[in-house]
Amino acid sequence: MKNETPEAPLTAHSYDGIQEYDNPLPGWWKWIFVATIAFCPAYASYYHIGAPGRTIAEQYDAALAANTQLQFAEIGELKPDEATLVNYLHKDSWLKVGAVIFRTNCMSCHGRDGEGKVGPNLTDEFYKNVRTIEDIARIVNNGAGNGAMPAWSNRLVPNEVVLVSAYVASLRGQNLDGKGADGREIAPWPEPQEEPEEEQAATPTETTEDA
Repeated sequence: MKNETPEAPLTAHSYDGIQEYDNPLPGWWKWIFVATIAFCPAYASYYHIGAPGRTIAEQYDAALAANTQLQFAEIGELKPDEATLVNYLHKDSWLKVGAVIFRTNCMSCHGRDGEGKVGPNLTDEFYKNVRTIEDIARIVNNGAGNGAMPAWSNRLVPNEVVLVSAYVASLRGQNLDGKGADGREIAPWPEPQEEPEEEQAATPTETTEDA
């Protein structure tokens, strides 16, 4: 007696009289699909929800900041006065260093971009404890609000205080969605004074390894 192999079922649709077999997907294909679903939460948790400093961009910024620390000797110890803060407020390369310091130490209270969480929104025109640009460095050093804003003078070196203060000042006027305005509107920051070319502060450079 001849054994006949049963035909595979066909799909219900046809195109110009042509029909397709309704075969199941290969098992290995299904397992790859399941694996990608299982992998996604771990990937998202690590790179998008976890601690900062894990993305390539953040690692690059951190490496740039570490390299810049070596160059602090070229600019000497910065003073947190108006002229210095306004000067570094307009130096993009050094503001990147200030941004790394901010995201390492201040993000938990003020948000990644200064939009405010527990601490105030730093991107609007309203300030509670600041009247001049020098007040930013004073608050970073000494704290404010009876300890609500901790003092950082024992954790940051003077140059870091100046650079993170200049970065905070640079956030003004971005008006990011976040915590509502707190305090009162203050006068604009002063304009920078022109520096003699030989006295201009060094700019952080990027180092590359030989291929």
